[in-house]
Amino acid sequence: MTAAVRCDGIVQIYKTSELELVALRDVDLVVERGETVALLGPSGAGKSTLMWLMAGLLRPSAGRLRINGAEVSRLSPAALDRMRATDIGVVLQNPGRNLIPYASAAQNVAFAQRAARPDRRRVGELLDRVGLDGMRRRRAGEMSGGEQQRLAVAVALANSPRLLLADEPTSQLDDASGRAVIELIGQAAADGGTTVVVVTHDQSVSRALGRTVTIRDGRVGAEGRGGEDFVVIGREGAVQLPPEFHELLPPGSMARVEALPDGVALRRADS
Repeated sequence: MTAAVRCDGIVQIYKTSELELVALRDVDLVVERGETVALLGPSGAGKSTLMWLMAGLLRPSAGRLRINGAEVSRLSPAALDRMRATDIGVVLQNPGRNLIPYASAAQNVAFAQRAARPDRRRVGELLDRVGLDGMRRRRAGEMSGGEQQRLAVAVALANSPRLLLADEPTSQLDDASGRAVIELIGQAAADGGTTVVVVTHDQSVSRALGRTVTIRDGRVGAEGRGGEDFVVIGREGAVQLPPEFHELLPPGSMARVEALPDGVALRRADS
C-alpha cells in the first residue's frame, strides 16, 4: 500500500539576499495511511516547515516528497491546488488564516466542500462536534480566537480529507474544547481512515496520537511508539542524543561505540 507521506532526504533552505537558512536537513520519514503522528521538538526545529511541505505550500529544496504516491515537486500549481482541495485538510497555527472572515461559520465549512458535492448534514455535524452549532450564522471574523480555532478544525475536516495536517490545533483552547478537538481528529482517523499529522507542544495531544516524531535542528532525532522513545539513526549513521544525556556527553565529547550481543553501546572515551 502506498504511504500517505514519504520523505526521502528532504532539505529545505530559506534564502535571503544576505544568507541561507537550512530549516530541514536530510529528513527521512514515512507516515502510513491511517496513522496519527505528533511532530514534537523545540521552536525553530523545522516542524512547521515540514508540515508546510506536506501541505504543498512549499516545494523541497532537495530530496523527494510524495503525498499519497504523488511527488510534490513534479506537480503543477494547478495540480497542487486540486490536491489541497480534495485530499488535504490544513489547520494553520493562526486560525484566522484558515477562514473567510466575512462568511458565517456554516458558509466557511460549506466552502471547504467546494471540490465535492456539498453535504449540509455534515456541515451541521462538524459544527456541533466542535461546539459551534449555535453559531452557524455568526461571521468568522466576529468570533473569539478559540472559536475560530474550533471552526478551523471543522473546515479542515469538511471534505473528509485523506491527510489532515494541524499546527498546534489546541493552542488557544481550554481543556474541554481541546479534548473535543482531539477526539474529533481521532475519530476522523478511526472512522474514515484519515492520516493525521499534528505539530504540538501539548503533551495531552501527543499522548492521544499513535506515534511521535521529534525534530531537532532540522533532523528527525527520535520517535515514540507504544509509550517508549527511540533515537533514530540518520543518514551516514548520525545520532541525536536526547537532551537529558547532553550533560553526560556534551558537544565535542569523544566516545567509543562497542558491539554487544543485542546491539551497540556508546561509552565516553574516558570511562
